[in-house]
Amino acid sequence: MLIPAYQPDHRLAHLVERLNRHQVLVVDDGSGPPYAQAFEEARRAGAEVITLPTNRGKGFALKTGFAHVAARYPGEDVICADSDGQHRADDIEAVAERLRTTPAAMVLGVRRFTGPVPARSRYGNAATRVLFRMITGLAVTDTQTGLRGYPARMLGRLGGVPGDRFEYELRLLLRAARERLPVEEVGIATVYLEGNRSSHFRPVIDSARIYGPLLAFAGSSLLAFAVDAALLAGMVALTGQLATSAVAARLVSATLNYSVNRSAVFGGGERVPHRRALPRYAALAVVSLTANVLLLRFLTSATGSLAIGKVITEAALFLAGFAVQRMFVFHRRSSATGTPIATARQPAGTRR
Repeated sequence: MLIPAYQPDHRLAHLVERLNRHQVLVVDDGSGPPYAQAFEEARRAGAEVITLPTNRGKGFALKTGFAHVAARYPGEDVICADSDGQHRADDIEAVAERLRTTPAAMVLGVRRFTGPVPARSRYGNAATRVLFRMITGLAVTDTQTGLRGYPARMLGRLGGVPGDRFEYELRLLLRAARERLPVEEVGIATVYLEGNRSSHFRPVIDSARIYGPLLAFAGSSLLAFAVDAALLAGMVALTGQLATSAVAARLVSATLNYSVNRSAVFGGGERVPHRRALPRYAALAVVSLTANVLLLRFLTSATGSLAIGKVITEAALFLAGFAVQRMFVFHRRSSATGTPIATARQPAGTRR
């Protein structure tokens, strides 16, 4: 059981006591001397405690814990839980049990957000869930849950995912979606104590960190759209040839889009080889170009406006183009399972 903790209270030791059937590792994320007593109580309750000298963020604390478990307890699975009392012991056990009985690369303890839930948590999670599914195609009920289980085989890979703060856990989901890793869900209780006052989540800064990785998926296409639109408008003004200008503009923007998607959006540290991705992208570009020209001609004629026709055309082709790139052009088989799995399984039920 891995518990990252920053400035915890007495609830940390109580959680450790309830998990006494397991080896518990607590990572003190630079909480400082005023919180030494809380960590000493956790030690007395049976936890092993690692203390970081300065606050580095939840993601860094998790990666520190993963590395420690892999080195000291090889072959052991890991369940991650928060230190603020929001995860009940029986829900943690339910995630652990599912991890033991499934080949999943990740098990999520997902909240249902029923009852008295702070508005920022309810609507923030709903917005992230919808955006995440639109962009990745992976249906995840609770993208921001801190209760997660990881099999031992995944620990080495988790350390290579970028991010040191709250965005790290979302990046793990993005990696799972990108690589078609199997993700399981277990329904858990939604618990917010004292209006979630103990949370160290900073709404503006940490929301920007969380949504940043998601928006990177869409940013490349928007950049290509801007370049394409600017080139199209300029070339039509110079030549008066709509079809020729659309082809030339699309070739330039497609080259840019391919490069950015392969290196920054879908690639990361494991880029798909050119020999595989480039022919697929070229085939997509040909189909997209044909559809773009035909649809643009029709809409420009129907609306009498090149600008309106261009916007409608790009909006119509955006989601289809992204889905094909995600699922075919830049798709990689999971090295963990060897088999692509497209969607998360839905919760089998909530432990009472």
